[in-house]
Amino acid sequence: MRTLLNVVWFVFGGFWLALGYAFAGLVLCLLVVTIPLGVASFRMASYALWPFGRAVVEKPGAGAGSVVLNVVWIVLAGWWLALGHLLTAVAQAITIIGIPLAIANLKLLPVSLVPYGKEIVPSDSLPPGRRPLHSL
Repeated sequence: MRTLLNVVWFVFGGFWLALGYAFAGLVLCLLVVTIPLGVASFRMASYALWPFGRAVVEKPGAGAGSVVLNVVWIVLAGWWLALGHLLTAVAQAITIIGIPLAIANLKLLPVSLVPYGKEIVPSDSLPPGRRPLHSL
C-alpha cells in the first residue's frame, strides 16, 4: 500500500515539491555559510519525493543551534516551501481521490518550516513507545 501511495504522491505533486526543495538546496549551497541549510533542503527533498513509510521524530540532543538554524531556514526558504505544500494541498483536496494526499501535504507543513532538531526514519524502525511527530 505504501508503494501505491508513494507512486500516486509522486505523480500528483511529490515530484514538483521535491524539485522545489532541490532548487532551494542548490541556491542555499551557493554560499558557504548556508551550506548546512542546503543539506537539510536535500534531505527534505528526498522525504517530499517518497514520504509514505517514513516518520519524523525529535532528534535527541538538538539544542540552541537547531533553533537558530530554524529561524534562518524560515526566513530564507521555509516560508515559501511551506506555501508550496499549502497550495498543493488545496489543489489536491479538490478531488475525492486527492484528499488523503492533501492531508499528507498538511502534515508536511510543520516539518518544512522547522526541519532542524528532527530526523527522518523508516516507520518500521521506530522502537515501541517512541511516537513520531509526523508519519505518512
